[in-house]
Amino acid sequence: MAQEQKDQEHPLWKSDREIVDSLLTGEATDWNLAELARLRIRYNGFPGARDIQADLDTVLKQWNLTEDALFEKTRHIHVETKPYKGRGAKRDDWS
Repeated sequence: MAQEQKDQEHPLWKSDREIVDSLLTGEATDWNLAELARLRIRYNGFPGARDIQADLDTVLKQWNLTEDALFEKTRHIHVETKPYKGRGAKRDDWS
């Protein structure tokens, strides 16, 4: 008999939930695009946080983007403007 896997709770769910809520009502600014891409990477394949994953999909649709287009835009954003620079060590990478 196959064992059913239980969804996991992500340790950053609460703070990420706040970011996702702001993305749902926000616009596609450089900062918001970078945050959307960062969270897409964080939750890609994560066995849980289904609400966040679904809302990240919703934001992509609201902004008329595919994941590939999002990542292309954010690669340019990170090269040109370095959106996380100077905002503290916690946001200097894709964590």
